[in-house]
Amino acid sequence: MLIPLQLAFSSLKAHKTRAILTILGLSIGIAIVITIMAAGRGFNKLVMSQLDVFSADTITIETKVPSTKKTSTDNAFGQASGITITTLNDKDLEAVKKTANIITAYGLVMGQAVVKYQNVNQTPLIMGEGYDLQEVEKLNLSSGRMFTEDEENSLAQVVVIGATLKDKLFGDDEAVGKIIYLKDKPFHVVGVAEKRGAVLSMDMDNVAILPTRTMQKRILGVDYFREIVAKMKDRNLSAQTVADLEQAIRENHDIIDSNKDDFAVNTMQEAANILSSIVSGITLLLVALVCVSLVVGGVGIMNIMYVSVTERTFEIGLRKSLGAKNKDILWQFLSEAVILTLAGGVVGIILGALLSLLIYIIAISFNYSWVYSIPLSGIILSVGFSAFVGLVFGLYPAKKAAGLDPIVALRRE
Repeated sequence: MLIPLQLAFSSLKAHKTRAILTILGLSIGIAIVITIMAAGRGFNKLVMSQLDVFSADTITIETKVPSTKKTSTDNAFGQASGITITTLNDKDLEAVKKTANIITAYGLVMGQAVVKYQNVNQTPLIMGEGYDLQEVEKLNLSSGRMFTEDEENSLAQVVVIGATLKDKLFGDDEAVGKIIYLKDKPFHVVGVAEKRGAVLSMDMDNVAILPTRTMQKRILGVDYFREIVAKMKDRNLSAQTVADLEQAIRENHDIIDSNKDDFAVNTMQEAANILSSIVSGITLLLVALVCVSLVVGGVGIMNIMYVSVTERTFEIGLRKSLGAKNKDILWQFLSEAVILTLAGGVVGIILGALLSLLIYIIAISFNYSWVYSIPLSGIILSVGFSAFVGLVFGLYPAKKAAGLDPIVALRRE
């Protein structure tokens, strides 16, 4: 076994350029596989961090287009195209609050409006949320306070602004106590939120948070919610809580057939599982596509080995005439194929690690929540697959070389 390996190394040294190009072709494919799997982990971390604004015991009741699944494209496209569900209201909010495993809940509405302060105009996301927002979401204030229950019930024109909006409107000046204008209506700034980052592409720092009822009546002129956000007492009872909420809201909406629900109840764990499965699916699809390039690399190895067999026909005949057996010739050429693929695997791992590190550095520079992790499964998959490709595509040329008649081979000098 040692002699075939020595001969394989000698042959590859004699054709360095060809060997290097073959190794490079394989290593690029392997590097991309590792990079994609590492980026998949980083992206999964990024997506999961988007849910950190909510605690794990948060549960939401969202509007949904009837007769569609809550995660379906029909529902998403329907609402994106302008279908507005107006059935989620105060009666539903009271039913949610009365549910056994719910501590508190509030209605949520959203929109956009021009916000003015002196000569500065901005168009942030305007969110109508409950006075008990901080009991449900991870919202901390850098200054000021949250609006109160009395202020919400009295439709008070008060607002809590995000860190980015504060900087855009006031710069380094104090914001609390100032008056800003939303839709030309004066609002008293009572608090400034600490930085929270983006949640599912929404910049949660460029927001103005109003009491829900104030948002409904003074800004939007509506009496319904986009969703209801609630906090559970015991997250271990989430399945029963979901069932209780669905039953209560169906009764409010006179719905008998669950397929016609105009709402959807979601837990944070369910949302995390859905997002994680989407990221995993995309990663696997990309890896599968890249594996095609490894197969192409295997075809390249087979082509190189065919050329090598043709060029060294006389050498093969000479070795066989001096006593080399078929298996010796077979192992020599098969060793060359395996050495090429393993070398490509090592180079590919190094390139993949460096590319993954570069992506990590870029993501961190943009303040994304990313993780640098080279999955062992990616290394095993890429190197194992490349070695398998080398064996499969190197076997036939090796067998052809081993099967040459020494007399015929010697005549082809």
